[in-house]
Amino acid sequence: MGELYAYAVARIRSKELGLLNKQALDQLLSSKTYEDCLRFLSEKGWGDSENATAEEMLAGERDKTWEIVNELVKDQKDKETFNVFLYANDFHNLKAAIKEAYTGKQVPNIFIETGTTVGVDVIKECVKNNDFLALPDYMRKCAEEAYEVQFQTGDSQLCDIIIDKATLEAIYQKGKESKNDLISGYAELKCAAANINIAIRSCKTKKGKEFLERAFAKIDTLNVDRLVESALNSEDAIYDYLETTTYADAIDAIKESSSAFEKWCDDKIMNYIKPQKYKAFSYSPIAAYVLAKENEIKSVRIILSGKLNDLPEEEVKERLREMYV
Repeated sequence: MGELYAYAVARIRSKELGLLNKQALDQLLSSKTYEDCLRFLSEKGWGDSENATAEEMLAGERDKTWEIVNELVKDQKDKETFNVFLYANDFHNLKAAIKEAYTGKQVPNIFIETGTTVGVDVIKECVKNNDFLALPDYMRKCAEEAYEVQFQTGDSQLCDIIIDKATLEAIYQKGKESKNDLISGYAELKCAAANINIAIRSCKTKKGKEFLERAFAKIDTLNVDRLVESALNSEDAIYDYLETTTYADAIDAIKESSSAFEKWCDDKIMNYIKPQKYKAFSYSPIAAYVLAKENEIKSVRIILSGKLNDLPEEEVKERLREMYV
């Protein structure tokens, strides 16, 4: 097993050499036009052809990431542990399928086709027939409940809440089951960030106690009862509570904007996973590479969006994430 891990880590180290560093991102950002950005990425090996679109490039990089994971992670139980990074895509597709069935309208590109654990066709068929037995256990109950709420009441927001909470619970449970510090730490931070966002948004929109209790996922580092109480009170009460938690240093970012808080979360994850590359006898370096690649794709998307919308370079730069390399 040690030799297997050593080989996998050596392969990942070689893949890390292809990750974009801060200097490369700065070059991408300084490209004069959107088309220049695409050419730069193509030269870096993104896309299958010179005419690849941005979405094809981004999807292609994600596909390559999971190809290397499937190549290196041989044990089936370990493979399933990596599903913690894919569950959000599965639940997104469930939400999309229910909305599409309810409205009777097909929306182009609404489904995430790659990077999933449950096929899109399986989910769509389950929703079409209102029969969710083909879904995994962690999705089935929420699918039934969300479907019933959407079709019986037309309450799309409640449908979303049910699915979003189930997403967090699945991620958190898989993180805990992994017994791996990186995976469990990622799941903890991911769910904490979602809970904090829910608290802030709910406070601003004056949501009631029942809504909050239905929306929050229970995790170790945040007391849900305290969070509910704070969100019912005021934003300052939320900040006062967060001061007593491990997320106190996020308060300034939260006050600035939701995008600043999202950046804080992503940077926190990057700083958390950087030491993992030196753990040669576990699958942590592979998991770290998955997160690093996702972070890279997100940063590239931010730059491309900025170019497409003629945003000032400094404004885009402020939103860029901490890089893994």
